[in-house]
Amino acid sequence: MERARTWTLVALALGLALSITLAELAYGVLAVLVLASGRARRPPLLVPIVAFMAWTAVSALASPRPLESLVQGRGVLWLVAVWVVAAALDDAREAHRFAIGLFIAVSAVALLAIVQVAACPATPPDVPGLGRFFRKCSRARGFFSIYMTLAGVLTIVLVGALPRLATAGRQLAWAGPAWAIGLVALSLTYVRGAWIGFALGAAGALAFLRRDRLVLAAALAVVVVALAVPGVTQRLGRITLDNETTRDRLAMLSGGLRMVRDHPLLGVGPGQVKHAYPAMYAPPEALRRSTSHLHNSPLQITAERGVIGLGLWLWIFAAWFRCAIRAWRALPAAADRALALGALLAVAAFLVAGLFEYNFGDTEVLFAACAVMALPFVLARSHGIDPERSR
Repeated sequence: MERARTWTLVALALGLALSITLAELAYGVLAVLVLASGRARRPPLLVPIVAFMAWTAVSALASPRPLESLVQGRGVLWLVAVWVVAAALDDAREAHRFAIGLFIAVSAVALLAIVQVAACPATPPDVPGLGRFFRKCSRARGFFSIYMTLAGVLTIVLVGALPRLATAGRQLAWAGPAWAIGLVALSLTYVRGAWIGFALGAAGALAFLRRDRLVLAAALAVVVVALAVPGVTQRLGRITLDNETTRDRLAMLSGGLRMVRDHPLLGVGPGQVKHAYPAMYAPPEALRRSTSHLHNSPLQITAERGVIGLGLWLWIFAAWFRCAIRAWRALPAAADRALALGALLAVAAFLVAGLFEYNFGDTEVLFAACAVMALPFVLARSHGIDPERSR
């Protein structure tokens, strides 16, 4: 059973980097192994997560299409991934191994994503596997269905790795180039919201590790890559109010706020934005008359679940940040503090990127965020710290 747990954790790291199916399977198997081996512990963030799940169900049942809404809202169940990873990892040593494994897997996929864009053919080859890999390859997406997913996963992993790189020592010989490859792949996704999340996460690392030359070099690398990768500067230059994408996002913001005004308590129901927006809330200036989400995680949560749903969602992350900060401050080892700080910055980057894209509804990105959120609890437990206990 121990061997099965180890290999399932390896499968999870690989799944988070390249396959939602493998990640879901690994999470399921890990949950079974945790329960069967008696490793189940008190789940972290139990009250806010359960409360958010319960309110999602209430909102779904009150929607015009309750059955459809319940099915669409089932994604919140994946928040239990925080519990599964926290229980499956024994101690700080295993937490570090898992983080390194995830970093290696994502870096390998990033390298392939660069090849994907660099060698993108006009017509995908009629070869099993290659045809799918080189379909819609003008923007890096790796093995995911869309570039936004790769950008979200890369943002979490790259930002989370920065504090560890600062204390890497000899590991820097391979970890530094691997991180740079991931940064190039992130640039080639051309997802500006992810760039902003990454930039703020890197700025946070710079603030906490300002005396370390590696962080300064990383900040310089961001500028160099932004100038060197074809199309990046042009993409950044299009962040203007008269840009079509910006105008459409502002239209979604307007429509979403009207939904909240009309349904402040329960929202329109999970998965119901795609019905409500084109029917009643798409403003005249909207370029797309239909959408399944509003490209903004807090707005989407509020439109679907009302202001109470938003409050419960914010409670989850507020409680997590409180616990993670307590763990980070109390951890005695520098390497453990670096891993905890990386988790803090990575989740912050995830939330910032969510202001421009509904990444909470992207299962692959949510899985990666949940795995990272579990790490401070594992580190704290390994040193006999209870970050959820009030002082």
